[in-house]
Amino acid sequence: MLAALLFVIPAMFFLVGMVRDRRRLSNAVWLGITLVMLLLLLARAGRDNPVISLPLLLAFVLALLGLLLLPLALLANGLVMVRREGRSLGNLLSLLAGLALIGEMAYFAWGIGQANDWVRGSAIGLFLVSAYIAFLFVSLLLYSVIYGRTGRRSGFDGIVVLGAGLLGSRVPPLLASRLDRALRLYRRDREAGRTPVIVVSGGQGEDEHVSEAYAMREYLLERGVPDADVVMEDQATTTEENLRYSRELLAGRGHTGRVVAVTNNYHVFRTAVLSRKQGLRLQVIGAPTAWYFVPSAFLREFVALLVRNPVVHGLACVLLMAGGLALTQVG
Repeated sequence: MLAALLFVIPAMFFLVGMVRDRRRLSNAVWLGITLVMLLLLLARAGRDNPVISLPLLLAFVLALLGLLLLPLALLANGLVMVRREGRSLGNLLSLLAGLALIGEMAYFAWGIGQANDWVRGSAIGLFLVSAYIAFLFVSLLLYSVIYGRTGRRSGFDGIVVLGAGLLGSRVPPLLASRLDRALRLYRRDREAGRTPVIVVSGGQGEDEHVSEAYAMREYLLERGVPDADVVMEDQATTTEENLRYSRELLAGRGHTGRVVAVTNNYHVFRTAVLSRKQGLRLQVIGAPTAWYFVPSAFLREFVALLVRNPVVHGLACVLLMAGGLALTQVG
């Protein structure tokens, strides 16, 4: 009975959180804890039941193989990012993560067999920290997918397109994917008899010839969107400002209905979390991103979420430890 409750309780918190507000960061944590408790319960139930134990064993072997190959995959992705996007710190994230994982694995393999208690303890501690970070990463990744695939897809009064860097005055593929996604939403609502307004949001960077908003507006006008349906917000320099300034601009024009923000898929959940923190009622929808760009981009999102929400991931650590200890006591 207690073992079942250890699964049911976090599952209920997850479901209630989804119903109340899908943008809660804690939803990702509850999802991760629910899945961990489910796996532990299945492992206990499969001790003498090959129908359960064999699939779990296969899943464990595949997960272990994936863990061993992950550093190599990150290294390969990092090299692709450097070759295609340049050597900025953001583009080096997957490469650095791959090197860090290889170093952690090597240190653990060496340190666990040492006679010195401090060395052995540090190897175990480093492994546990890495496992915990991996838990948070997988939880956020899974929930980001769930968030991105649920929710309303039409019936909006305002469509906010978040800016991204330009190539001089040209819209690059990353930003074009956001604009194309907004265009599909706009045309779908127009066909249904609605008259949504598209807000293009983004200021001008030091290496940009025009503001992001201006370039985005020109992109939409060239594709048949009437000038009256495109509103420029050309002051924002961060995602928070994109959301706040655009919502204020819409409200000033009398558009107080449903609003959707469009960004790339890796950026969806963090944008949703930021909108909730600002008290903005809007949904976020993602646009496709080049495959090689996603690992580094999502690593950036992950780090940003952890840095700005230490209480949530601290809570996850406590709950996981409590649940794991309780399960070991259940016969």
